[in-house]
Amino acid sequence: MSEQAFDIIIIGAGPGGYTMAIRCAQLGMSVACVEKDPGLGGTCTNVGCIPSKALLHSSELYHEATHGFAQHGIKVGKIEVDLPAMMAQKQSVVSSSNKGIEFLFKKNKVTWLKGEGSLLGGGKVAVKGESAGTYTAKHIVIATGSEVMPLKGIEIDEKQVVSSTGALKLGAVPKTMVVIGGGVIGLELGSVWNRLGAEVTVVEFLDRILPTNDGEVSKQMQRVLAKQGMKFKLGTKVTAAKAGKGGVTLTMEPAAGGATEEVKADIVLVSIGRRPYTKGLGLEAAGVQLDERGRVKVDDHFQTTAKGVYAIGDAIQGAMLAHKAEEEGVVLAELLAGQKPHINYDAIPGVVYTWPEVASVGKTEEELKAAGIAYKAGKFPFTANARARAMTMTDGFVKILEDEKTKKVLGAHIIGPDAGHLIQELVMALEFGASAEDVYRTVHAHPALTEAVKEAALAVDGRTINI
Repeated sequence: MSEQAFDIIIIGAGPGGYTMAIRCAQLGMSVACVEKDPGLGGTCTNVGCIPSKALLHSSELYHEATHGFAQHGIKVGKIEVDLPAMMAQKQSVVSSSNKGIEFLFKKNKVTWLKGEGSLLGGGKVAVKGESAGTYTAKHIVIATGSEVMPLKGIEIDEKQVVSSTGALKLGAVPKTMVVIGGGVIGLELGSVWNRLGAEVTVVEFLDRILPTNDGEVSKQMQRVLAKQGMKFKLGTKVTAAKAGKGGVTLTMEPAAGGATEEVKADIVLVSIGRRPYTKGLGLEAAGVQLDERGRVKVDDHFQTTAKGVYAIGDAIQGAMLAHKAEEEGVVLAELLAGQKPHINYDAIPGVVYTWPEVASVGKTEEELKAAGIAYKAGKFPFTANARARAMTMTDGFVKILEDEKTKKVLGAHIIGPDAGHLIQELVMALEFGASAEDVYRTVHAHPALTEAVKEAALAVDGRTINI
């Protein structure tokens, strides 16, 4: 058994945990990070953001080769999917990311406590596993992330009925797949298997996909994905799933009530969201309270209801995004070091890594209307952007929302090629209180996709050039 004291002990080495650990070490603190998984990086690195983006990129290349090359005058022979090789590529990306974080821990002298951590109270943490023992710290941070949200009446076996984890390691391309949930994870993984040859149907309880995004973007995205072959059943709830030798039989009915129907699929992906992972942490005994949704209660400085215990990331309120957790980790580290950092929750971007991509920051039109805020909207389509035409990727648009009185950018929404990169200029605009004019007075290179951002900003003032 080991006994050691640290300035900071962080439970969880996902994006929030490992980023905070490194920042704390940079600030001169002694840091330990407790992680039970064999590879550092948490859900994001091992079974989330990173492997899904690897498969998204590989499947995009396959889809482009089979559907897009000919238009560019490129003739190819028979193209086949080598799924084991694709999965091996995915895993190599995950492994290199694991090793990268482990290297950063060693470089910054962060101690990795291998095992499961729990709170004992009084500044103590118990670890079960390879690094078994009791450890003490001035400050303890809960950064345990989230887990898959279960759906009542459906048992996930990770073979026929899978979560996102199982969908990342299927052994064969299914003939048919039903995705329960039309949010980010469902659309991303549904896109992967759709491109590789599966017939994908998305079942969504609400009346539109991407329900938290700007309404116009959601409608456009559904049209684009339908063009790619995906099918949609909106306003529908799944009440049961029965797996058998011939696949999975789903029972579903209208969300508003009505007659039931049965649908069969080889694979069913349950992706209705995620919930904070807090089990086995000894929170109650340590005096750490949860809210009505199972999230750790914290104040504006991430302090829980137990003195000296903090929480960040998916375990607390707010968007479940890796970059939100990372920023919270950095902010908390700097607060504990006596600095005065800040985080602007209105300027955190969200990206859907389908193709085309969807990216957003700030308020939607629906939110501004509900709040009674007078605003101006400027929109520019990629069909009028020269670079997008050259790339033969003209689906989508850029939309910018500006406060009519203050002239500050309040929100921005993009559906189109490389939207995840393009949004960052508008995140910066939001962060610094810029106006649409500030954006369009900045010179943009030609020909570039970023010109669509400039033109959307011009559209706010009714003075677009290229449309």
